[in-house]
Order: sequence, then C-alpha cells, then structure tokens
Amino acid sequence: MQPTMKSKSSGASTNISISRDDIPLPDQLKMLCAASRPVLLKTIQKLAKQNPRELDRIVHSFHLQAFSFYDCLDCANCCRTISPAMSHNDVDQLAKKLKIKPSDLVVKYLQIDDDSDYVFNEAPCPFIGADNFCSVYSHRPKACREYPHTDRPRFYQLLKLSLKNAEICPVVYAILMKFLKQDF
Repeated sequence: MQPTMKSKSSGASTNISISRDDIPLPDQLKMLCAASRPVLLKTIQKLAKQNPRELDRIVHSFHLQAFSFYDCLDCANCCRTISPAMSHNDVDQLAKKLKIKPSDLVVKYLQIDDDSDYVFNEAPCPFIGADNFCSVYSHRPKACREYPHTDRPRFYQLLKLSLKNAEICPVVYAILMKFLKQDF
C-alpha cells in the first residue's frame, strides 16, 4: 500500500513510494550523507513537526515497500560498522547460543561503552560471516533485530538516530530522501 501525503501548498494528495532506484549502494552512503547533511537536517526538523501517527503510517509503509525487495544480506553495513547496545538479557541469550557462560562472553567479545552499555569490542561483528550471514541470528541482540528501526512505533522519537543510521543503512537514507522530495 502506497502512502499518500497532502501537499501543504495545494492540499492535493500524492501517492509516494520507495523503489529500487531510490536505494543507494552501501559504499556511497558516507559521501551521499555528507553532501546531503544540511537538507537531511532540515528534513528531520520538518518530520519532527508532523503528526506522529501519520509519520508512523508513512515510514512503516516505506519500510515494508523497501524491504519487500531490498535484501540486507547484500549490504550488512550495520554488522560491519556499528555495534548494538546489549542488555543483560541479550548477553544471556548470546551466551546460551554459544554454550558459554555469560561472564565468558563478556570477557571474550564485549566492552562497556561511554553510555554504560555492553557493545562488541571490535567491528565488524564477530558473528558476521564473509557471506553476510549471522551465525547467532536466532539469538542476536534486540538492537540488531529492530535495526534500522523504521518499523518501530513513535518514529518521531528516533529522528536523530535515523539521521545517523542514514550513513549506515541504504534504506534509511532512501526513506529520509523520499521525505525531502515531498512538500509536506
């Protein structure tokens, strides 16, 4: 289902959608985000003023459209460049999958970051393979399961994070750029 957006200037509804052509190659993201940063910031500011339910409806529709044809295994930029924040439950689940004690998992794979969260002590993720498959997929941390967060409720709360994620995830970049091209 394609979302519609009403133009503030004309009041007309326009169908908008995400296509394969909207999604850049992962290795282009840093350059594209750097070049687009001022307009992306303005887009985030505009999105913050939108009706939260309407914003969720549109972003979730974009998410479903994009991931109906985009395969994360073709990218895995998130697994190669950032570390998820992990809860104690995440640590327990990973340890269970690996059949080791949680304390051993912490010693071998994790460190505490500036926000006092457990994160991997190296990038890329120690569980990502050369084929981009995750060896702990069924027990991966919550932050990995929810990434890139474009299908979460209350997207307005994730706008700043989404700006950062646009540098990592081609789908997030495409979604933000799609809003940029709309008069809302």
